[in-house]
Amino acid sequence: MSFQEKSLWLLFVSLIGIFGVYFASVLPGAARNVTPGQIGLFAALVALLVVIQIAGSIVLAAAGKLSGSLAGRHDTDERDRFIGLTSTRNGSYVLVVGVCLSLCAALVTEGNFLFTHLLLGFWVVAQLVEIGSQLFQYRRGA
Repeated sequence: MSFQEKSLWLLFVSLIGIFGVYFASVLPGAARNVTPGQIGLFAALVALLVVIQIAGSIVLAAAGKLSGSLAGRHDTDERDRFIGLTSTRNGSYVLVVGVCLSLCAALVTEGNFLFTHLLLGFWVVAQLVEIGSQLFQYRRGA
């Protein structure tokens, strides 16, 4: 497995973990609006996500260096660009649907809780679809 694929797995798993904790903590929400405590939790979890990503990348790079898998420079080729484009497209479809549903929810509900969390939830799902598409295509050998 390449360093890039391992990095994608790290991002995929950490996004599920961090935002799983966030949504488990704030849902179901009784308030109509996002509370300062939820904003603080979100900021703390995003900071934790950054730390996990940095530490995980360092560990992956060090492990790759020890095993010799990072010996040569890997430039992106046409296949990598194609995988990136199709994965971005797949994630964008999910994001567009999420934005439309969030805007509809904002029109029919009071407060910003539902709108904000629908938007955030669909953004996370769009990221997971994009990363999952990349992982699938690399495994498939597209």
